[in-house]
Order: sequence, then C-alpha cells, then structure tokens
Amino acid sequence: MAHWLLKTEPEAFSIDDLERLGVAPWDGVRAYMARNNLMAMKIGEHAFFYHSSCDPPGVVGICEVVREAYPDHTAWNPESKYFDPRTNPEKPRWFMPDVKFVEKFPRMVPIAELRATPGLEAMTLLQRGMRLSVQPVRDEEWEIILGLARGEPPPGQMTLSEPFMP
Repeated sequence: MAHWLLKTEPEAFSIDDLERLGVAPWDGVRAYMARNNLMAMKIGEHAFFYHSSCDPPGVVGICEVVREAYPDHTAWNPESKYFDPRTNPEKPRWFMPDVKFVEKFPRMVPIAELRATPGLEAMTLLQRGMRLSVQPVRDEEWEIILGLARGEPPPGQMTLSEPFMP
C-alpha cells in the first residue's frame, strides 16, 4: 500500500478538527499534480497529516483514506473559496477523497527535524520549491517519520540503552 502526506494550514483544517469530526472530505485541492495524487489514493492507505504555514510546520498525525476520490462539489459553489468557474458537475475537474482520523502524535515532528534526519534527504516534502499539498511518501520515509514521532532514535543513531561495543 502507498503512503501519503497531506498538507493543510491548521487555521483552515487541523488534526484536531479531523479528530473531532472523525471523517472528512479532503476538499479544495486546486493543483493538477496534487489532484492526480488524490485520485491515486486507495481505501485503507495512510497519510501523514502535515500542518503548514505555521511556526513551526510539521507532521502532527495520521489519517486513513476511507473513500476514494470523487468530484469536489466545492468547485461548483460560487460562495466557496474553492470555486472554479471552469468546471461543472457534468465534467468535473477537481476531486477529493474522504479521510478518517487515525492518530495524533504525542509531539509534532517539525520540518527542521525532518531535514536533519538521515534517510529523508530525497523526501518530496524536503525538495527545494516543493509546495505540493498532496505528496507520496516512500515506505522507508514513512517508517523513519513514525519513529521520530514516537520518540525512537533515527536509524543508525545509538541510544543510551544500547551497550557500547568498541
């Protein structure tokens, strides 16, 4: 199964909002590459929930895809901030999946920590100029970030509980 990263501004929609709602549509995506990633998401796949445009930005939890992408109706509503006059119900351009809350991490994993962690150098999120709101995450990156969120040392870093062997 694939893994993903979903970016959102916490003032618009936070991990706490998703926890309160349980399940919510991931609407308002208006970039074609991000839309294509949303359309590739399958039921049961997990995504990191990433708070962006805050200080500091970082990974705060996990959500799960519970409904595959379907037309994003907010694009047809002139009152919506996501309105797009170039699309209509007969020929939808934008799509959204539904995601459910899985877990809020005990601590945020800030982007500075992600940048400093071995094994994450090629992660899409950390590439210069990458602003995509929906991104794939490789299995190895997923495991490293889960470890960081749960207080485990990065791979290759010795802990105090490990015996020293000269």
